[in-house]
Amino acid sequence: MTTETLALIALACVVAPVLVSYVVEALRRRPTAPARVPWGPGVTIDYANIGGIRVRYLKTGRGPNLVLLHTLRTQLDIFGKIIPRLAEQFTVYACDYPGHGWSDIPNAEYAPEDFYEWTEAFLETLDIKEACVVGVSIGGTIALVLAARQNPRVARVIAINPYDYPPAGGIRSSSLVARLILGPAGVPILGATLMRLRNRFVSDTIMAGGVASADALSPQLRAEFYEVGERRGHYQGFLRLLSHERRWAEARNLYPQIKVPTLLVYGEQDWAPVAQRERTGGLIPGVVVRTVGDGGHFLTLDRPAELTNLIVGFGPRTSTAMPVGRV
Repeated sequence: MTTETLALIALACVVAPVLVSYVVEALRRRPTAPARVPWGPGVTIDYANIGGIRVRYLKTGRGPNLVLLHTLRTQLDIFGKIIPRLAEQFTVYACDYPGHGWSDIPNAEYAPEDFYEWTEAFLETLDIKEACVVGVSIGGTIALVLAARQNPRVARVIAINPYDYPPAGGIRSSSLVARLILGPAGVPILGATLMRLRNRFVSDTIMAGGVASADALSPQLRAEFYEVGERRGHYQGFLRLLSHERRWAEARNLYPQIKVPTLLVYGEQDWAPVAQRERTGGLIPGVVVRTVGDGGHFLTLDRPAELTNLIVGFGPRTSTAMPVGRV
């Protein structure tokens, strides 16, 4: 076999998977947004326009304002287990970020600054004032940054497993599948090819790496997370987001400027190394720190009762004096 023949075979082995990935992506069924959420009877879904981007959100309950910010690669439904009880105490708002859930998928960089600006625009568009902003993972980081920037609409913050550290120790450490799929995400051609070839097994396995028990992820939620990923333009936005992943650690430079009451909550089995947790807590003036036992990164899913108690206890109707400890 000649050198030229071997070269052609090698080229075909490279080109074929790329071409197949485009065919797979083109043949995917494009989902439509559900009219209601299955976990919240009576909860109304609406859409807000923030700078020309149509964003899905909900508003429910009565009382002081509570804003819920989800993790990246998920959506407002990740709060489905805690919203019903929170709505008994607060006026609860939750939205899907642009490029997430059933919101528009704009042609954006999906850099940290985009998410800060989108969240600020959401608060302003709905005229939400004196809000207790509760965020999970990068949602927690967003909440902390808005507080550090003295956003006048943020009255207090509850940051749950904030993703404010480099990728090492993050989602890539959650499972072998996450390392294999997300590790090469920044490699030209290869990263995009792997994303186009994504499947339900990969999606379920990566998401399961965020909870202490796989049972915490309902089949219905697993299905919706995967279905959302089928939307046109979704995987391109996710790749751009991953390309800026290291920049989220820069948020910690702003934490010493936080002046509002702040509760920092970690799951005992969160991805963040203990040293990173202690570093973040040490940067926030007057912070209260709690650890939820037997909890993973997605505490809203695997420890909803304990988390709800912490949110209600730190909410604007009660004193912010809470002991540091383990739940």
